[in-house]
Amino acid sequence: MLKQKTLKDSFSLRGKGLHTGLDLTVTFNPAPDNHGYKIQRIDLEEQPIIDAVADNVIETTRGTVLAKNGVKVSTVEHGMAALYAAGIDNCLIQVNGPEFPILDGSAISYVEEIEKVGIVEQAAVKDFYIIKHKIEFKDEETGSSIMVLPDEDFSLNVLISYDSKIIPNQYATLDSMNDFSKEIAASRTFVFVREIEPLLSAGLIKGGDLDNAIVIYERQVSQEKLDALADVMKVPHKDANQLGYINHKPLVWDNEPARHKLLDIIGDLALIGKPIKGRIIATRPGHTINNKFARQMRKEIRKHEIQAPGYNCNEAPIMDVNRIRELLPHRYPFLLVDKIIEVGPNHIVGVKNVTVNEPFFQGHFPQEPVMPGVLLVEAMAQTGGLLVLNSVDEPERYSTYFMKIDGVKFRQKVVPGDTLIFKLELLAPIRRGISTMKGYVFVGETVACEAEFMAQIVKNK
Repeated sequence: MLKQKTLKDSFSLRGKGLHTGLDLTVTFNPAPDNHGYKIQRIDLEEQPIIDAVADNVIETTRGTVLAKNGVKVSTVEHGMAALYAAGIDNCLIQVNGPEFPILDGSAISYVEEIEKVGIVEQAAVKDFYIIKHKIEFKDEETGSSIMVLPDEDFSLNVLISYDSKIIPNQYATLDSMNDFSKEIAASRTFVFVREIEPLLSAGLIKGGDLDNAIVIYERQVSQEKLDALADVMKVPHKDANQLGYINHKPLVWDNEPARHKLLDIIGDLALIGKPIKGRIIATRPGHTINNKFARQMRKEIRKHEIQAPGYNCNEAPIMDVNRIRELLPHRYPFLLVDKIIEVGPNHIVGVKNVTVNEPFFQGHFPQEPVMPGVLLVEAMAQTGGLLVLNSVDEPERYSTYFMKIDGVKFRQKVVPGDTLIFKLELLAPIRRGISTMKGYVFVGETVACEAEFMAQIVKNK
């Protein structure tokens, strides 16, 4: 199983804030297992920490603004995108002001620094949320939509559309996060000339210039007005009849705006709190709908906090029933695991197909067959026994004996025709032959039963 990751060392980046114009420094630090992304305002007296999650987003006008107890941090999306794309799960970010520096308007500086300091693997297992059905969010007013479909990895398709002669429609795609650094990271934020004046009036782009944004002139204005904006932006005057891009640096890609929107989506969805496996299809995205979708995903995750493992009946098992019989002493009618489909150092996944011919249905109950709850617990215990045996050499020479069972909950009855998926995880490393485990029985996506186990592994006489 994939493990969580963090930075090998800290790195800092310095630059001006897009909105405030302040000279700012942001520092990215390693963090322990299960820490997640947290942002600390080190310029304030108590150095408060904000959890970088979608629920803490309070504003999405021209970037993503996080806040907690009145403390704000804005323009976080580019840094978040770089962390997420690099597969980093845990990071403490310290900033000495109310926003991250805008740098060149892209994520490339973050990516380069991450590559310099390196990434380390941690002990905890990476907790993916696997998309198993279509989830969609639409904004009828704007025509924006974001949809996620089941997929084996995380990928994105983005379509942007504007009432503009320069970028009426653009499309960008990213099939693998491995390509983020060379295909997406260097794409810069963009703004239309028609937006600059109201943004200036609102005091939202005090640090904006042609070094950190692409400016698009797509609707003709008077020469006088364009000259006045050029003076504000401190750039040479431009012929008002000539539409196009106003840049110090040429476009990196013809569809750079679409690629930047894709970058923003990654940064905003990093605030879901878990990496996901699914394909994102976004039409006319922006920070507002990105955040609404991220919040919806967080609700979805809370609803299915414990996810059933994936099961492909066409794949060969890790252990078939013959191998299980070699390791477990149980025999008919008490062998309750048909096969093992996944096993790691700290977890195991087993399967049982429940048929109407099971002998326990004769008395429980003949008219309405229900699998006894005690046998669900026993099936979990047998699966957990195989996990413990997997930790020793020559497992055939050992047996597992359960010492304690706690926290048993029955949530749904099991009936003929159900396929049971057992998932057991170690709660702590095995010490002196003693193990503690948490187990679940799934029917489809639903938890039918759960329990905690303590077991001892003993060498056979």
